[in-house]
Amino acid sequence: MKVELLSPAGNMEKLKAAINFGADAVYLSGKDFGLRASADNFTIEEMYEAFSLLHSKGKKGYVTVNIYARNYDFNELGFYLDQLKEVSPDALIVSDPGVFKFIRDRKIEIPIHISTQANITNYMAVKFWQQLGAERIVLARELTREEIRFIAENVKCELEVFVHGAMCISHSGRCVLSNYFNKKDSNRGECTHPCRWKYHLVEETRPGEYLPVFEDERGTYIYNSKDLCLIEHVGELIDMGIKSLKIEGRMKSSMYTAVVTGVYRQVIDAALKGEFKVDEKWIRLLNTVSNRTYTKGFYADEADESSINYKTSSYVRGSDFLGVVTAYKDGRLNFHCKGKINMGDKLQILTPDMDEFILKVDEIYDLNGEKVEFTKPNYDYFFKYDIDIPENSIIRRIL
Repeated sequence: MKVELLSPAGNMEKLKAAINFGADAVYLSGKDFGLRASADNFTIEEMYEAFSLLHSKGKKGYVTVNIYARNYDFNELGFYLDQLKEVSPDALIVSDPGVFKFIRDRKIEIPIHISTQANITNYMAVKFWQQLGAERIVLARELTREEIRFIAENVKCELEVFVHGAMCISHSGRCVLSNYFNKKDSNRGECTHPCRWKYHLVEETRPGEYLPVFEDERGTYIYNSKDLCLIEHVGELIDMGIKSLKIEGRMKSSMYTAVVTGVYRQVIDAALKGEFKVDEKWIRLLNTVSNRTYTKGFYADEADESSINYKTSSYVRGSDFLGVVTAYKDGRLNFHCKGKINMGDKLQILTPDMDEFILKVDEIYDLNGEKVEFTKPNYDYFFKYDIDIPENSIIRRIL
């Protein structure tokens, strides 16, 4: 069975990273009506460019229209949907039944996928949406292995499952903490992640005395879930008949998109060949991008105290993203700089095939051929290097 690797595309740079490192499809959002309002996202003009690129490479793209709408949204939503009809995405990702009906009433014949935000936790809910015309269901992240298997055995609809990325403490992201603290509606794409904040208790008659919920000098992080990582279970998800394996992270960096996509590309390919065995290299690479350490979550019945990160609400990462290779010819490695590189640095180059090379920075040149002592972000430079490195490889500093 052909299984799809679906990667996040928060902007054009991340979209290109996803497809260069092996994604079969990406999901993205316009400037409105998606649940990642803080991502860069795409204008309609950028969507035309994005889908032209995707389709020229045989890839697919799905547009999120997964807010829970209010009455006043529908006038602008109608105009937006008419624009999307001209863009011709491969599917729209929808949560709200009202939005679903609105799309169908306007005779917009773009396939619809039902978002994880719709909290689909059983096979009858899948059948309900399929009967209405949905082509794919993104299952809730609160499901166990056995629950996913049961659903897959009892429905004919395409199923999509998250395999990697940030987890929410609320049911498939249906949360009101952000509304309460900041008046920012997480169900309309404005979540400020208060679940990651450091919390203490305050007793009413002793204001200013902050009591830790647990005896920990750092405070406590009672909602701070570790990140999902189902790398060990990709093979069994494919065997269940899951159509699409999804990576979370539209607000992460293009390096995150590239590395995680590249790892899961290799994992899926190995599983499809029947050669699946977890490679320690995959784990090491996943640890080099931002994460809150990993858990298998509900899938493997680990959604308990062991799935919470009590040490920090911040991401940890094992590398700095420093550049993207733009060309290689005759010993000259051109790159677009994303971070400061100094003379004497020891860097890593990671190719789209996930090959790793070491580069010791002895000399740095600007495009005029002048030596410089260090680089500046958003400028182009080159190194002299004796290994032919493919375009779109990423340059990193391992921490």
